[in-house]
Amino acid sequence: MTTTTTRSLGTTGPEVSALGLGCMGMSALYGHADRAESIATVHAALEAGVTLLDTGDFYAMGHNELLVGEALRTAPAARREQALLSVKFGALRDPDGGWSGYDGRPAAVKNFAAYSLQRLGVDHIDVYRIARLDPDVPIEETVGAIAELIEKGHVRHIGLSEVGAETIRRAAATAPIADLQIEYSLISRGVERKILPVIRELGISVTAYGVLARGLISGHFGRDRQLAKDDFRAYSPRFQGDNLHHNLDLVDALRKLAEQKGVSVAQLAIAWVLSRGEDIVPLIGARTRERLAESLGALDVTLDEAELAAIEAAVPADAAAGERYAAAAMAHLDSER
Repeated sequence: MTTTTTRSLGTTGPEVSALGLGCMGMSALYGHADRAESIATVHAALEAGVTLLDTGDFYAMGHNELLVGEALRTAPAARREQALLSVKFGALRDPDGGWSGYDGRPAAVKNFAAYSLQRLGVDHIDVYRIARLDPDVPIEETVGAIAELIEKGHVRHIGLSEVGAETIRRAAATAPIADLQIEYSLISRGVERKILPVIRELGISVTAYGVLARGLISGHFGRDRQLAKDDFRAYSPRFQGDNLHHNLDLVDALRKLAEQKGVSVAQLAIAWVLSRGEDIVPLIGARTRERLAESLGALDVTLDEAELAAIEAAVPADAAAGERYAAAAMAHLDSER
């Protein structure tokens, strides 16, 4: 399967594949992942025409960047050259895997970038963004530091992640912003209220993560599934007790529509995000070639107005039970304020 469908990251950013590959789960937060299969999945994505690869320097404390770097190094030259790297930084970790806040100071921004360039084995990062707003550092200072990295050729474009409308305006007044990375799916639609209107006014795109709600609405998550201790979904409100069963009831309703359409639940859910606008680029978190192929199939799914209405009737906005993160993590989301 090969796709040549592209979308632009804002009015100032690059052309990228209509679906990007989110690589986090290949290293962290979803339990064990097979390294060889992960690299093969990156190669398969590049071969299929996926150009946007998303990672973060704090995913397993650099492991994910090293993995992506190895995948690029071992890919055919033509495929390697087409890859565009989106990198998040700023999350502070400890040796036990704990989280210690965020650092958006200009000196820290440049330090994080230096290490990412080395681990990835590249001479520039295509889109660079702080993972969460540092409440102690004005966004103007953080964005300004990335702009300095652009001037020196180390970064090409500036992105944002999980910030609200006011922060977006302040950032965009400082330097051109290509995209906002934020969770967006059938069961996470908060972005539609205040944030989407602002970024569309400013010519900024969305790279949407969590389009399958971390597997919850993929059609593959069973009601009795036992999650490993190193899988953060074991502590995520939407995967707990009655919340889980309520949310999987929504998936059952979605499954009926997918069967009528002759597609998988995951394909229907991804196609819905794709339908939200040409300025939305979903990131698919496939960790295997099988899941990658299924997700890419969403590009062949066209939804008419009646089908979109049926999907939204089956899974109304705000229908999900439970917050998208645990309380401690929600407190770091400027986008939720």
